[in-house]
Amino acid sequence: MLLAIDCGNTNTVFSIWDGERFIATWRASTEWQRTADQYYVWLSTLMHFQKIDVEITEVIVSSTVPRVVFNLRVFADRYFNTRPLVVGKEGCELPVDVRVDEGTAVGPDRLVNTVAGYNLYGGDLIVVDFGTATTFDVVDTDGAYIGGVIAPGVNLSLEALHQAAAALPHVDITKPQNVIGTNTVACMQSGVFWGYIGLIKEICARIKAEHGREMKVISTGGLAPLFQQADALFDEFHDDLTSRGLVVINEYNRKNI
Repeated sequence: MLLAIDCGNTNTVFSIWDGERFIATWRASTEWQRTADQYYVWLSTLMHFQKIDVEITEVIVSSTVPRVVFNLRVFADRYFNTRPLVVGKEGCELPVDVRVDEGTAVGPDRLVNTVAGYNLYGGDLIVVDFGTATTFDVVDTDGAYIGGVIAPGVNLSLEALHQAAAALPHVDITKPQNVIGTNTVACMQSGVFWGYIGLIKEICARIKAEHGREMKVISTGGLAPLFQQADALFDEFHDDLTSRGLVVINEYNRKNI
């Protein structure tokens, strides 16, 4: 069995792949102080409660937080007796090219999304990921990652607005009933919701015009379905796109060792 670990700036997702499907997925807050032993106690407890009795033989990690990688390596080695693949590190090859400016470090999550998108839908894609940042990743005809766009994440924008303006409360993102808000909360929700609708449509339109070919827009991340309610922004939604990409990368490396 494969344990795929997608470590983002806010949350870390652990998924078990049985060769055909994900049989379990769990989410924890990302904390670089968490030790290998704490990871195991947390994961083994969840597996016990859900009566998942499987042997983990392979581990792959994608992390946008470098400080957590060491303990995840120890976790895999100590409890599963396996050397994990770490995306972006030596020993982990990608099945697609990365064509960006020399010396540019591309987030591993963006590369994994590229691999998954190409595997599922082919080339000429825009992958929109609603995470701590909202990222737009461009996948060329042959599956290569050729760049993208990074914008502030939705919740990050709301939190920054709340912290910078003393009179503005903390609010949750939702689709407002009207564009014109009649109270402070409604005004903030409308500004963020419709502002991001405009941001997504405009950036995707400009990417398509610059790329010069028809492109599919694929979304992932928890807020994607919310924004899809307002307009047909995306051609496809895939909630576990990053985990799927980790599976593809792991299979590619195991076959080429």
